[in-house]
Amino acid sequence: MTAQSFADQLNVQIGNELAAHNQYLAIAVHYDAMTMPQMAAFFYGQALEERDHAMMMVQYLLDTDMAVQIPGVEAPVAAFEGVVSPVELALAQEKKVTEQINGLLKIARSEDDYASEQFMQWFIKEQVEEVATMSDLLAVVTRNSDDIDDIEDYVAREQGGGESDATAPRVAGA
Repeated sequence: MTAQSFADQLNVQIGNELAAHNQYLAIAVHYDAMTMPQMAAFFYGQALEERDHAMMMVQYLLDTDMAVQIPGVEAPVAAFEGVVSPVELALAQEKKVTEQINGLLKIARSEDDYASEQFMQWFIKEQVEEVATMSDLLAVVTRNSDDIDDIEDYVAREQGGGESDATAPRVAGA
């Protein structure tokens, strides 16, 4: 049985994931307006990924007969200076999400909620990848802030469409 404290915090995390979705949309629009189609596409993809994370959490709550609450979220930061600051924000956001995911795992463990602990394992792995990706991207945009073509080439080469992960939790509505 899913612990109520875990379900309550997972509902909060659904809002965090949807807020991350909106933030990545705002970043994508920023790069689109700068005519940086590779960076824009990357962040549009990141936005969809964050939405899917929220929907995985929704599906888990549905599967475990727990109440689902879709919270409202604050507006994202929408104005950026240059090419570096949006990626700095994205990295900070991923580090914050990592703390939130770790907190969910701690709740599951403290409640002896083994199914929820197992559910969170995929997200732990995902956050390691997300922080590494944003750290690498920040290094590239910082080093090449005066040459957007180099940034675009890097993203086209290194951040191209990822493969689907068969171990990922099911997405509600998919």
